[in-house]
Amino acid sequence: MSELTFTKGHGTLNDFVLLNDPDDELLLSAADVSLLCDRRAGIGGDGVLRAVRARHIEEWSGDPDLWFMDYRNADGTLAEMCGNGLRVFVRFLVAEGLVEPGDLSVGTRAGLRHAWFLPDGRVRVSMGQVRVSDARVQVKVGSQQWAGIPVDVGNPHVVSVLRSEDQLATLDLSRAPECEPGDHFPRGVNAEFVELRGPGRLAMRVHERGSGETWSCGTGVVAAAAAVGGVGAGGGVQVEVPGGALEVRFTDGEATLTGPAVLVAKGRWLPGFGDAAQACERGSS
Repeated sequence: MSELTFTKGHGTLNDFVLLNDPDDELLLSAADVSLLCDRRAGIGGDGVLRAVRARHIEEWSGDPDLWFMDYRNADGTLAEMCGNGLRVFVRFLVAEGLVEPGDLSVGTRAGLRHAWFLPDGRVRVSMGQVRVSDARVQVKVGSQQWAGIPVDVGNPHVVSVLRSEDQLATLDLSRAPECEPGDHFPRGVNAEFVELRGPGRLAMRVHERGSGETWSCGTGVVAAAAAVGGVGAGGGVQVEVPGGALEVRFTDGEATLTGPAVLVAKGRWLPGFGDAAQACERGSS
């Protein structure tokens, strides 16, 4: 991986490394992505968002001139969609001068998505059709177990509503929760744990496949709101995550997600520099 310019951003502390690569010239391996996202040896992030023209994405069949959000989890695996990432991505497109401010359309592996910049500084994005499955699975964290509700938000989720005696804050999400039957999610799953806080108000923690526990997950927030009956609700659903608060609204089964999108830094990635510096220190000791 050669030297590259990056931007760092976050949406409710779900953070990303953003790269401008219109002509698909950055051949990022899974190891490259993992290193970029490493919080000690790299820049640090829950994933990498690469801005590339849609014509370079083999599976894309829509407008070839759109900007495409190529999203990789922190372990280098591809992900279909990321709601927090999408808000940060469109903020990045404007900041880089790649698009004019205003309503935008962006390609993702979950399909075409739209974004609107609101007067209060937040960004609203379309999340597509949300499908709550009738199937039920069991989700286990340590010795605790709950019924899980599978939800499709363009990527797979399983939502567990905690009992009154459960404590959301004390759940150990350092490891991926176990799901039964084990073959229900062949490509892995994002697991959300929800505490009901009142009408139209939830609190949530999430373990994301390929990234571990994150401070927020946009598609997970939408999945959680849908799983507890938000699809049929007339008003919005407020979801509190460790990184802040987000708003979900449903219209005809399709969701929008509204929240902050913040760019915090820009710099140059110098591959190998850290290894060379460490080697010099070892040689002088």
